[in-house]
Amino acid sequence: MDTVSRLFGERLSAKLGQAVVVENRGGANGNIANRRVASADPDGYTILGATPTLAVNETIYARRGYTADQFKAVAIVAASPEMISTHPSNAKTLKEMLDTARSTSIQFGTAGTGSMSHIAIQYFFEKLANIRTTHIPFQGGAPAVSAALGNQIPLVAAPPASGAASFVRSGSLRGLAIASEKRLSILPDVPTFAELGYPNFTSLVWAGFFVPAKTPGEITTKLSEAIGQILNDPSVTDKLQQMGFEPTFLDQKASEKLFRSDIIKWKSMIEAIGLRVE
Repeated sequence: MDTVSRLFGERLSAKLGQAVVVENRGGANGNIANRRVASADPDGYTILGATPTLAVNETIYARRGYTADQFKAVAIVAASPEMISTHPSNAKTLKEMLDTARSTSIQFGTAGTGSMSHIAIQYFFEKLANIRTTHIPFQGGAPAVSAALGNQIPLVAAPPASGAASFVRSGSLRGLAIASEKRLSILPDVPTFAELGYPNFTSLVWAGFFVPAKTPGEITTKLSEAIGQILNDPSVTDKLQQMGFEPTFLDQKASEKLFRSDIIKWKSMIEAIGLRVE
C-alpha cells in the first residue's frame, strides 16, 4: 500500500496543486494508521491508503479504537487475488497437493496471523477442501515467500502483489491456484480455484483510499475523480501490473459497496475458522 500511495500521491499533488505527503504509520495490522485517519478533521486533507485489512479488523480486533463507520471510501484502484504457490519440486497441481494432504494435513505459510492470506486460505482448506491445516505465520509476506523459495515450507499463501508474481513468472515458484474470477494477464498459466472445482471461492486484496466519514460529498467526489484520471495514465497502470496488481478503478459509490460487503464476507470466513486476535 505504501508503494501504491506514493504512486498516486505524486500525481495527485500535481492534479490538485497541493503537496501530498505519504506518512507510514505501521503496526497493529493497520490499526495505528486507521485510528489516525478516523480521528482526523473531515476536510479531505487526510487520506487513508488501505487494503481489505480495514474490513478484516472490524471482526478480529475487539479493541481497535475506531469502527468502519468512521470511514468513507473514495476509490479503489487495484486488486490482487490470493494465490497459493509451492516450490517447483513439490506438487504440480492443486489436485495433487490436496490428494497428498487428505490423509495427513497441509502446512502453509503467510504474512502473519490474522492476515488476509491466513484467513482466506485456511478457510479454503478446512471448509471447502476438508483438509486439516497447520498455519505458519511469518513477519510479513516477503519472508513467507522466501521460505517457499527455499522449500522450507511446502506452500505459501500470498497474493501476486506481495512479490510472489515475479517468482512464479520466473519459475522459481509454481502457482497452483489463484482466487479470482478469471486468470490474471500477468500470470496466464495459473488457474483459478473456480477452474479447479471451487467456483465460489474468490478473495481479492484491493488497494484503495478512504477519508473520515463526515468528509463532505463534494470533496470526496473531487478526490475520487482525480484518482480515476490518474489511473488513465498508462505509466501508472504499467507500474501497478509490474507490482502484481490488476488496475481496477471503482468510484466512491462502488468502492463503498465493496468495502461494506467485504466486512460481511471476511466476518463469515473469520467466524468459520474460529479466529480471534486481541
